[in-house]
Amino acid sequence: MIKDNQKVFNRILVVIDSLITAASLILAYVIKFYVTMKGPGPGVLPLRDYAFLLVYIIPGYALLYYRMGVYTPRRTVKRRFEIFDVIKANTIGMAALIIIIYMVVREFNYARSVLALFYMLNCFLTGLSRIILRKILQSIRKKGYNVKHILLVGYSRAAEEYVNRIMENPQWGYVVSGFLDDHVPVGTLYKGVPVRANIGELTRLLEENEWDEVAITLSLRDYDYLGEIVGICEKSGVHTKFIPDYNSLIPTKPYTEDLMGLPVINIRYVPLTNTGNAFIKRLMDIVGSLFGILITSPIMVICAILVKLSSPGPVIFKQVRVGLHNKEFNMYKFRSMGLQAPSEEQKRWTTKDDPRVTSVGKILRKTSLDELPQLFNILKGDMSLVGPRPERPQFVEKFKEEIPRYMVKHQVRPGLTGWAQVNGYRGDTSIRKRIEHDIYYIENWSFWFDVKIIIMTFFTGFINKNAY
Repeated sequence: MIKDNQKVFNRILVVIDSLITAASLILAYVIKFYVTMKGPGPGVLPLRDYAFLLVYIIPGYALLYYRMGVYTPRRTVKRRFEIFDVIKANTIGMAALIIIIYMVVREFNYARSVLALFYMLNCFLTGLSRIILRKILQSIRKKGYNVKHILLVGYSRAAEEYVNRIMENPQWGYVVSGFLDDHVPVGTLYKGVPVRANIGELTRLLEENEWDEVAITLSLRDYDYLGEIVGICEKSGVHTKFIPDYNSLIPTKPYTEDLMGLPVINIRYVPLTNTGNAFIKRLMDIVGSLFGILITSPIMVICAILVKLSSPGPVIFKQVRVGLHNKEFNMYKFRSMGLQAPSEEQKRWTTKDDPRVTSVGKILRKTSLDELPQLFNILKGDMSLVGPRPERPQFVEKFKEEIPRYMVKHQVRPGLTGWAQVNGYRGDTSIRKRIEHDIYYIENWSFWFDVKIIIMTFFTGFINKNAY
C-alpha cells in the first residue's frame, strides 16, 4: 500500500513541479516586460517563444529532479537537504539551458534577465511547494495515516535507539509493530512495542503479515545469524535495512567507503584527512596569519612594551603544547606572569586572583591579547586559525585516561580559536563539553564553518570571563 502511495505521490509531484516550472518562466517574462516595463518593445521575443522552451525544459527538469533524488522518499531527510537538491537540480538545468540557447542554437534574443528570474522563481516556488507538502504530510502522518509499519529483528541498544527516534518524530510516519528476539521473553514491552516471537518465527510472520519494512537490529552476539536473516528478508521481497549495534564501540558518526566492492566502515569522518581540504585550510591559515600579523603589529608592539615595563623577564612566553598527531611544539604568548621555575609553572592552571599574574597580564588575558603571538605559530604550521585549543603534555596524559575520545582532538592542528571557545567553553569550564564541541568541529569541518567561527570570535571570543 505504501509503495503504491509513493508511486502516486511521485506522479503528483511531477505534475506540480511541471506546473511550477511553466508558471515560473511565464511569471519571469511578465515581471520583466510588464511589471518593470510598459510591455515588450521592438525586437523582444513574444511570450509564445519563451513558452516554446517549456517543451524541452519541463521533461529535462523532471529528469534532473529524478537523477538528483528529489523524488525519492524524504520522510527522515532534513528540510534543508531537500531544498538544496532542488536548487542543485535547477542550477544544473539553467547552466544546460544557457549553453544550448547561447552556444549551440546561438539564439541571442532570449533575455538573460528573464532566464535569471526564471531560475530564482523556480527555485523559490519549488522549494516552497516542498515545505508546504512536507507540512501537510507530517500532519497526516501524525493522525495515523500514510504510515509505514516496521518489524525489528533483534532486540539491542540499536533497536531501542531506533524506536526512540521514531517515537520522537511522529511526522516521519513510521510505526514499529514489534521485535523478534531469542533472548528477551515474548511479551516484553519497550515503550509499548512488544517482543512478538523469537527470530526463528521470521519466515512464518513475513508470510502472514504485510510489513512495509524490516529493520535488522541484532545485538552483536547474534551477528552469526545475520546472513541467514538477510536471506529470509530478501526472499520475502520486503524492503530491508540494517541498523548495526556498534554505538558502544563507535560513539560517533562513521562513514562507509567502497574498497573495490568491499564496504569499509571508517570509525570517524575527518574531512581534513582529504588532501584538497587540508590544502585549502593551510592556505587559509597562511593568508589569515599574514594578514593578522600585519593588522595587529601596532597592538603587539604596545603589548610588548607594557609587558617589558610591568615586570622583569622575556616579553614572549614559550610553553610546550601538544599538537597535530600528538607532536609537541612551543606555543607563543605574551608573558602575563612573573618569572617562575618551569617545575612550578607546570603544576597547575591559573586560578581566580592568582598572585602570579601581573596587572598588565590580567588585561592581556581578559582581552585575549596575550594570544596574538600565536599568529606566528600558525604561519609556521604548528597551529591553525581555527581548531581545538592545544593543551600541555601533563594535562593531555591526565585527560586521555579520564575523558573518552579526548585524543581525537589531535587529529587536526590546534587552533587560535575554536568551536568550543566561541560557544563559551574557555578557561575554567567543562573539559568534557570542550571535547564534545572539538569533535563536532573535527567531524563537520568545512571552509565556511571556519569562516563562521572566525566571525563569531569577533563577537564572542575575545573577552573571556573565565580567564584569570
